[in-house]
Amino acid sequence: MNLEEYFARTGYKGCLEKQDLETLTDIFQHHIRAVPFENLSIHCGEKITLELEHVYNKIVRRKRGGWCMENNQLLGWVLKRLGYDTSFLGAYVFNPHQNAYATIMTHLLVKVVLDGKAYIVDGGFGVSYQMWQPMELVSGKDQPQAPGVFRFTEKNAIWYLEKMRRKQYIPNQNFSNSDLLEKKECRKVYMFSLEPRTVEDFHFQCTYLQTSPDSLFTKKSICTLQTTDGFRALIGWTLTETTYNYKENMDLVEFVTLEDEEVEKTLKEKFNITLERKLVPINIKGFYTI
Repeated sequence: MNLEEYFARTGYKGCLEKQDLETLTDIFQHHIRAVPFENLSIHCGEKITLELEHVYNKIVRRKRGGWCMENNQLLGWVLKRLGYDTSFLGAYVFNPHQNAYATIMTHLLVKVVLDGKAYIVDGGFGVSYQMWQPMELVSGKDQPQAPGVFRFTEKNAIWYLEKMRRKQYIPNQNFSNSDLLEKKECRKVYMFSLEPRTVEDFHFQCTYLQTSPDSLFTKKSICTLQTTDGFRALIGWTLTETTYNYKENMDLVEFVTLEDEEVEKTLKEKFNITLERKLVPINIKGFYTI
């Protein structure tokens, strides 16, 4: 495991000596535009494990992506090696269909302290809720980014993340009522405390999420990647490409349905992923929004 190989994977060629917000943001953006948020291992008959060397080999050497426990663990390792003051936190993801936060802590976050200020660096959420810049950990402050306006609020030592999106233009009206589309303009994302966590705190969740019939990740094959002007997502056989603010205060959301034989080609061309095992796509309705 070495940093040079990781940065070759993400394409980052900037400064490594400074520990400042500009450098942190640049490293972070290279990661989310090179490393997909994906759960394809589950649907290829592969087991997801959280040992750091396994995560490194998967993402850096095999040029795959991963979910939050993989992406953010690797990102945290990189930042710590560079001298950043980092720690892990655990979050409970909001389920819009149940209108409630999960009861299991399934989301791993990175906290970075710079010049006395705390930031959340989360490279493992994907789709339209993926932040593009480290977010200052301050309550009640709107933090506009390309994907929309993010905001933290704090109540009784619990922090809540929400996001306000723009209006959406969907040229293919066959998808105008798709369950993949986020219907609310303001959406809760997750809640968390500042209690430091370790990767060991997520081993049960890692197994549960890839085996339980109640898990979103067993119901859908997901691969998403941020681009320079939006993001793309392949969920089951549905490819979505979103362009942020392509018109004044409006995002362009384009859908296309793939045939079975187009899936692997699309993964290679759109996400730079080549799978070693056969993918069995799945998309059970009613469980995912972008």
